[in-house]
Amino acid sequence: MARITAGVASSHIPALGASIDNGKTAEPYWASCFAGFDWTRAWEAAQKPDVVILVFNDHASAFDMNIIPTFAIGCGERYASADEGWGPRPVPDVIGDPDLAWHIAQSCILDEFDMTIVNTMDVDHGLTVPLSLMFGQPEAWPCKVVPLAVNVVTYPPPTGNRCYALGEAIARAVASYPEDLNVQIWGTGGMSHQLQGPRAGLINAEWDQRFLDDLTADPQRLRHIPHIEYLRETGSEGIELVMWLIMRGALGAGVKELHRHYHVPASNTAVGHIVLEPTD
Repeated sequence: MARITAGVASSHIPALGASIDNGKTAEPYWASCFAGFDWTRAWEAAQKPDVVILVFNDHASAFDMNIIPTFAIGCGERYASADEGWGPRPVPDVIGDPDLAWHIAQSCILDEFDMTIVNTMDVDHGLTVPLSLMFGQPEAWPCKVVPLAVNVVTYPPPTGNRCYALGEAIARAVASYPEDLNVQIWGTGGMSHQLQGPRAGLINAEWDQRFLDDLTADPQRLRHIPHIEYLRETGSEGIELVMWLIMRGALGAGVKELHRHYHVPASNTAVGHIVLEPTD
C-alpha cells in the first residue's frame, strides 16, 4: 500500500531559482536564505521518496485566461521546464507517475472533487524551484512527481477549507493505491508578499509565523481563514498559502514539526519552509 510519509511546504520565488542557476547562493544577500534548506536536502537524501505530489500554481505558462482550472492534476509521463520569458531553467525534465496520478484523479473525482486531468504541460518556477531547494542540482530528479496545479491567480481561488478537504481526499486516494510507495506531498507558494500597487513589498512576519505555528497547533483555524484576510494581512499573493493546506490536509489530524525556516526578504517576499511528519 502506498503511504504519505511527510509533508513539505516552501515558497517558490523565481529569484531563488535564478540564484541557484547563476551560482549566487553563497553571496551575502542569499546565503542565510538558502542555509535554511540544508537540513531538508540531507533529510530528503535519507528519506528517498518514490513520488512527490507537488502542489503549485502555474504562472501563465501552461494555463492562461482561456483555460482556468481550479484544480488540475498532471497525468503525463514527462514535463519540461517552461520558458517564462528568459528561457527554460537549466534543470532536468520532471518525470511523472501516470499510474498513481490517474488513480488519484479517479479517486478524487469519485470522491466528488472535479479535477481537471492534464496529460501535456510545461512546468514553471512554481514547481521547479521547490525541487531545486529540496534536491539541489542533480542530473535527474531523484523521484517521480505528480503535479497538482491550483488556481490562485484569477478570482475566485478555492477556499482554504476546500483545499484542506482535497488534501484529505488525496490521502484516501494514496492509501487505496496497491503499490508499495513512499509518497510525500508538498505545498508551495507564499508566504506574505505583494508584487504590485501601493502595498508592493508588503511582508507580515507575525502573521506568517502564526500560520507556521498553527500547521501543527491549530490547523482547523487555518482552513477557515477567509480570502479577505489573506488579502488584507499577507498581500495579494499571500493567497498562495491555501496550497499549503492541501499538503496539511493530506497528513491527518496529528503532525510533528521536523524543521522550520523563515527568512525575509528574498526579492521582496517572505520565504517560508516547513517539514511535517504525520503522527496518527
